[in-house]
Amino acid sequence: MVLAVPAFRVKLYIPFAIPAPRLLQWVRGKCFVKSYVKARLLTHDEEQARRYAEDPLIERGIAVNILLGLRDASTRIVADAGAIRTPTLVFVAGSDWVVEQGVQRQFFGRLSSAVKEICPLPGFYHDVFHETDRHIPFSKTREFLEKAFETRRHREPLVAAHRSSYTRTEYEELSKPLSILSPRHWNFVVQKLVMQTIGRLSEGVRIGWQTGFDSGESLNYVYQNQAHGLTPLGRLFDRLYLDSIGWRGIRQRKVHLEHTLHVAIQKLAQSGKAIHIVDIASGPGRYLLDTIRAHADIHFTALLRDRSANGLAVGRQLAEQLGICIVRYEEGDAFDQHSLATLSPRPHIAIVSGLYKLFSDNNLIMKSLKGLSSVIEPGGYLIYTNQPWHPQVEMIARVLVNRDKQPWVMRRRTQEEMDDLVRAAGFEKLSMEIDDFGIFTVSLARKCSGT
Repeated sequence: MVLAVPAFRVKLYIPFAIPAPRLLQWVRGKCFVKSYVKARLLTHDEEQARRYAEDPLIERGIAVNILLGLRDASTRIVADAGAIRTPTLVFVAGSDWVVEQGVQRQFFGRLSSAVKEICPLPGFYHDVFHETDRHIPFSKTREFLEKAFETRRHREPLVAAHRSSYTRTEYEELSKPLSILSPRHWNFVVQKLVMQTIGRLSEGVRIGWQTGFDSGESLNYVYQNQAHGLTPLGRLFDRLYLDSIGWRGIRQRKVHLEHTLHVAIQKLAQSGKAIHIVDIASGPGRYLLDTIRAHADIHFTALLRDRSANGLAVGRQLAEQLGICIVRYEEGDAFDQHSLATLSPRPHIAIVSGLYKLFSDNNLIMKSLKGLSSVIEPGGYLIYTNQPWHPQVEMIARVLVNRDKQPWVMRRRTQEEMDDLVRAAGFEKLSMEIDDFGIFTVSLARKCSGT
């Protein structure tokens, strides 16, 4: 496969980049801005410029929310270019009035592709494939494609990416304290001070400091999405906290988890047998309880395991309130391969949600996955989540704490890396869902025969 990339990042700067309240989001969707890009800025070819100017299918206005979405997507593509290992050809137009050349070169430099090439086009405007001398980029593209497809290349699985990869480098940088002379250091100091003082008026922030922002209790509160706090100011803080992009993505992950679980249940329900489900790091397991309630016609049993006794206690109370008596809660280590391999009864569906992203070491992940692979019934399913991207990963590392009261530093895994680990443990990936922000994925995999 070849990724041909002509340009990145429009020269546009938006002053309101922070997560917006719902009203502002609605306004953004209703407001339009007119493109300043004229045909004469795109190509020297007068005929092509005329066609562009007269084309009724080219929309001159764009909704602000779509424009901001494009800005966010382009920012991520450049920042996370290391995730790309596909052979890549980048054209850089020498007289581009639409995008920044420096950003294109930054993108190229961050690529992990073993085969990559940057092609400057002096004097070209932005639309290189409709320029007067378009035979040059067309010829170069044909040459690059033919060479890429003629060469057979071995794709090295990313099971050892925890030792050497661009996300490992990022993790090491986030684990180091910033210089006290750095403006970013003082920015995060102020953020942490605010959250540790008046931020505690927010119920969600208080729970985060008390149990860890990655805890099952904190997650359960985010799922409820009901603002609480001391005084109206505290409730306002809580609403802003719950509306942060990460927590919005978490709630969408819950929706995707429930849908993926529904798909797996429907695949197994045809046999008419009881379905046993295990979640190896469930916390209270609200999404699983909600799914069980929605399938009252199917015979279930479920085991919810976690290392947090408090989270399990909340889950038992929640199950009792919902009148669900077919679930069992117990403490357990999600990385104990032997413990997982001896689960009884053997599960038809195993779920790992929000766990692996908390641990950098792939050896731990492989122990967990191999334990599950050995115990899941033949033809059974694995549902797993991943966090390939997070726009606030540095803020989280510098400001928030995990359930062990340590800085919450996460090593992101590309989706390719996570899928390679699952494949190495004996599973075949079937499907995946991802939120609109590109933060959380939910994947469904089937246990391969013979494993």
